[in-house]
Amino acid sequence: MESYRKPVKSDCEALLSRFRQTQSVRFEVFSNIWKEMKFVQIFRQSHNKRAFCRMVLDVAYCYFMPPFSFQIRVGGLYLLYSFYHCQNTSPPEQIRVALKDWEDVRNFEKESLDAQHLDVAYILQQLLTCKAFLFTAMPTLLHYNRKRTEEKPELCDEFMERPCRPQELINTQLTEEMSNIHELYKNMKASISSQMSTADAASVSLIRDGIVSELCSAVMEFYNWQQNKDTVDEAQPSQERISSQQECSNRAKLLASIKSKAYEEASEAVKSRRHRQVEIDLPAEEDKSFLKLHHSRVPKPSLKNRTKEQIRMSGNMGREAARTTLINHLVTLEPALQEKIKNERRFKSLNEHLESQTISTSH
Repeated sequence: MESYRKPVKSDCEALLSRFRQTQSVRFEVFSNIWKEMKFVQIFRQSHNKRAFCRMVLDVAYCYFMPPFSFQIRVGGLYLLYSFYHCQNTSPPEQIRVALKDWEDVRNFEKESLDAQHLDVAYILQQLLTCKAFLFTAMPTLLHYNRKRTEEKPELCDEFMERPCRPQELINTQLTEEMSNIHELYKNMKASISSQMSTADAASVSLIRDGIVSELCSAVMEFYNWQQNKDTVDEAQPSQERISSQQECSNRAKLLASIKSKAYEEASEAVKSRRHRQVEIDLPAEEDKSFLKLHHSRVPKPSLKNRTKEQIRMSGNMGREAARTTLINHLVTLEPALQEKIKNERRFKSLNEHLESQTISTSH
């Protein structure tokens, strides 16, 4: 069934793209596009119907969740409703809804009711009434021996919701509250600084006047920039885009030609002659200087010679250092020490003999 996922996704995106161009959230508009594209024929394949219906519902469910815009989420809801009622399985395959996503569904319903989009709320209630939702721990089925790292689905940038958090955060109620708190803080500072000396009062007067108005102007500036950016992107002619693409292709061709010339100059040698030295065409004078430099390299002195030059010894120590050290000198003892060890061994053997003689006479 995974082979059908990509074509189904492309068809759903084509339908949602047409629905987005209408700038409407009415179910009637969606239904007309559904009929024009003959989307009901999507369930005509007969092999493994239940798995195919589950896959189609999973694809449509993605467009019903954030981060897509409100209109695309409405289109995703209409897709789920249409797919659920057009499927040819009995009993019908349910729509898997993860428990973590249910709060988003409730917020979406509240937003629809606040905006008086009653057909959106009606479709959602119809799905709840016919028990079309199957509440699960995960939005998709988990399988044994399945790859843990799967490719993340690519999201269509046109369907994404524009960043509008600053406008939602800075509202009239919040600005009034901030101005009141700012006034209270300013009065408190003034009462404290009146009881202090001039130098100390200057050190605590860190109030920034007009902070609320500056914050509101910054939000408005961001909103205007956002609107201008959208209009510029929409008004950009296709010829400019084509010219930019041609520029990129010309640059790529230029780089390719430079690389090909470089590779032609440094041609590869035949395999049977790769071990031979590469011949370099140089003038006679340059050739002689090159060979002279190549063969006039002085060998580096050995470690023994460098040590002899750096360390100077005189007398017996110098003669001992110059004499080579033999391995048997390292393992043999001095004569006096050898004689001492021999005497100790002789004396020890004599004592043992006398002790044995005394023991035998006593018996």
